[in-house]
Amino acid sequence: MDTYVYDYNGKLYINLTNRCSNDCAFCERRHNDGLNGRNLWLKKEPAAREVVAALTAANFKNSPEVVFCGYGEPTYRLAELFEIGAFLKSNGIQTRLNTNGQGNLINGRDITDELSKVIDVISISLNNSTAEKYQAVCQSKFGIAAYGAMLEFTRLCVPKFKRTVMSVVDLIGMAEIRECRSICEGIGAEFRVRMAY
Repeated sequence: MDTYVYDYNGKLYINLTNRCSNDCAFCERRHNDGLNGRNLWLKKEPAAREVVAALTAANFKNSPEVVFCGYGEPTYRLAELFEIGAFLKSNGIQTRLNTNGQGNLINGRDITDELSKVIDVISISLNNSTAEKYQAVCQSKFGIAAYGAMLEFTRLCVPKFKRTVMSVVDLIGMAEIRECRSICEGIGAEFRVRMAY
């Protein structure tokens, strides 16, 4: 049975898709089929109503936050993300989106205004300090243009969301982390270093 909603560190996470515009060298899905014994590879992408049913079964109102983050890039499922996010917001739940920041490229338009209506916190993977380094590691299908688009997406997010966070993985080294922190602070987002796996 497909896992559409799973618990991780006391919060509920939504697994909308396995599609992603990146093929990151450090991605969890290269090393494991899932988390906490739950397989996150989907045979079928869920309808919004199926996710809502799974959230209800998981007692979503007891979760301090519900996060759109699975084994793919959630902005590939924009209509479902909006519908589920609106459901959660109508129930007073804090929402977060973990994204590679390529949602505007994926959808061919600026989606940040719409996202801000259903998402409280947006966390964007910065990962490297230059477009060349980013592409070497993240291998976006959009090529070298992905990095600049991700930075612009973040700039658009900063004034619209309660919190906009940029993250890097810890394995890039201290010098690169410092460069990334400087980029993040220049945009006006919060900075976070996360463990690779």
